[in-house]
Amino acid sequence: MAGISGGLSEDEKTGAGAGASMAHRARSVLAIRPFRRLWGVTYLCSVGDWMSLLALAGFAAQMTQDYKAQSFAFAGVVLTQLLPGLLFAPLGGIFADRFDRRKVMALADIGRCGLLLSIAIVGSPVWLFVGNFLVGCCALLWIPSKEAAVPNLLRRPDQVETANQLGMVMTYGISVISGAGLYAAITGVSTNLNIRPDAIGMGIGRVILIIVGLLYLASAVLIATRIPELSRRVVAPAAPGAEQQVEQSGFLAMVRDAGRFVRTTPIVRGLLIGMIGAFAAAGALVGSAQLYANSLLGGLSSFGLLFVALFIGLASGMTGSPKVARRLPHNRLFGIAIVVAGLALVLVALSPHLAVSLVTVAILGACAGAAFLTGVTIIGTQVEDAIRGRINAIYQSLMKLILAGAMALTPVLVGLVRPHSITLFGREMVVDGTRPVLLGAAVLAVLAGVVAYRQMDDRRSETILADLLAAIRRKPRRSSGMLIAVEGDTHLDTSTQAHLLADWLRGPGTKEVLLATDPALDDARLHAVLMGARLTSPRAQALAAAAVRADLVEREIQPALDRGALVVMERFVDSPLAHLSAAAGLDPAELEGLADWATSRLRPDITVLLDRDPATLRPRSGNSEHHWHVKSVLTDMAAADPDRYVVVDGDGSPEDVADRVRLAVQTTVAGRKLARLVPDAPTPVETG
Repeated sequence: MAGISGGLSEDEKTGAGAGASMAHRARSVLAIRPFRRLWGVTYLCSVGDWMSLLALAGFAAQMTQDYKAQSFAFAGVVLTQLLPGLLFAPLGGIFADRFDRRKVMALADIGRCGLLLSIAIVGSPVWLFVGNFLVGCCALLWIPSKEAAVPNLLRRPDQVETANQLGMVMTYGISVISGAGLYAAITGVSTNLNIRPDAIGMGIGRVILIIVGLLYLASAVLIATRIPELSRRVVAPAAPGAEQQVEQSGFLAMVRDAGRFVRTTPIVRGLLIGMIGAFAAAGALVGSAQLYANSLLGGLSSFGLLFVALFIGLASGMTGSPKVARRLPHNRLFGIAIVVAGLALVLVALSPHLAVSLVTVAILGACAGAAFLTGVTIIGTQVEDAIRGRINAIYQSLMKLILAGAMALTPVLVGLVRPHSITLFGREMVVDGTRPVLLGAAVLAVLAGVVAYRQMDDRRSETILADLLAAIRRKPRRSSGMLIAVEGDTHLDTSTQAHLLADWLRGPGTKEVLLATDPALDDARLHAVLMGARLTSPRAQALAAAAVRADLVEREIQPALDRGALVVMERFVDSPLAHLSAAAGLDPAELEGLADWATSRLRPDITVLLDRDPATLRPRSGNSEHHWHVKSVLTDMAAADPDRYVVVDGDGSPEDVADRVRLAVQTTVAGRKLARLVPDAPTPVETG
């Protein structure tokens, strides 16, 4: 589908470091110099954002003596910063997709620097809010360009999720602490050192605004001079003349293209639908948090405890979701997280005690954090670079719009219900308007999550229950394709039948069919590899064979399965294990464990075992017992897992054996309700 980069392969491909610890994955991403520098720039800008928010609110409060006006200062500053995103949602994305992202970010930082300096110099309340609105416009240009450029700075698609985690940790963790701490340190100067603002010719608020402006200026200089990779573009293959047409298209055409892309792309459409439900629920919770805390009769501290629980949950969800994503596809994880968040909100609405509320709010926060990180990762890995900026802008702006709207509407809805007290389990409980409002928001989140899941899920061959059970049991996730392995004693038999089976599967309407090849199965090449490395011991040879297998799975087989392809592989694991066990006397259990590690526990959906009479085969290396040992090991494997194996008589002409293989595969596919993977496959000819 146009606009989606490589289907699921870009999203699902785990890479070498997917199973590593968070610290290892973070180090591998931070080892990339352009991203590390962008991460540092993000720190400067995020610290400036939080400091400017506090400084402008304090500066605005100092400009008036009216109590009501002072109480509006903070809300007014927040509103004027959010307003550009609500009014001009696609604008930042259009700039990110049309112009050089590095120049857009540098100019936006210069604009923020100049505007904050002008606010400090002019000192007018009106210009403070107007300038703050324009600062928000600059941020509207900066953020989509930065988010769209991140995937182009990384080495592998599987690093996008870790990069997003690091970005969120920086924006909502390290920079918040740094910004608030620096603001407190500067504002405390006048008190601790008894320095009056007039003594330095300006107020502390002006000093902070100047410092923040210099932070933005430093960011602009670093972006312009130290991160030229931000200008990098990933151009998808297109028809002749298509690129020129994009360059000549105007802003309105790009807006229409973004809207058309959202309407015609199920994964993006589901992403936005799910986000509406999730942030509507989040806005309802935040908007009613104070009154809800009062209804729990837990005192003033209950409000703070609820927010602590929410942010602990958010941090846990953002940290833990990559581990879950190794067993659940992002496309499914997003919808599931929103549905679970909605169910958690139901428990929050029905909670009779603060202890129950803290646990359920933490669960809600974890699901919300997982959904947000998963959504950003999907955009970064599955949306083409040419339109990624606009989709990021829509995602970020719609998030702010829904969150602000829900927070504004919630108090109105809460006020329509008159509070009254009830006794539940011997404890008094206040039922006010927050309870039905939270229940309504929970139902909306669950419905949005279900719709998002149905829109985004394209792996119907695996039920959601099977995926959830695999995640609980910590098994690797299933792919959307199907792997058929052809196992047997001799390479000639397995190679011939694998080629014939792949040719038969390439029928009308069939998905991509890949015949996987392995140079290590060629005895001459394997011998050359082992001799070149001077590997003569059986264990060393087994490790070399496992390395070849791991490379083949990661480089060729797993990406094809993630694309939904049918992969036919000869001698995937079982035959090499049987031969090594027979030739070197190694323990089959140890070899199977080595194979599990090399293939990340990937196993074929169907294993066709060619059962031949060892007496008809030529003795190997003068050892007539070798083939009997191989047959015994393969037969034991098939008997231990009859659901995965189909044993086919391997004696006879290649054509006769091929007919038996086709019939066995077709029967197995039909019996397991996997016929959708092999549509319109030819009916094999049954021989007498």
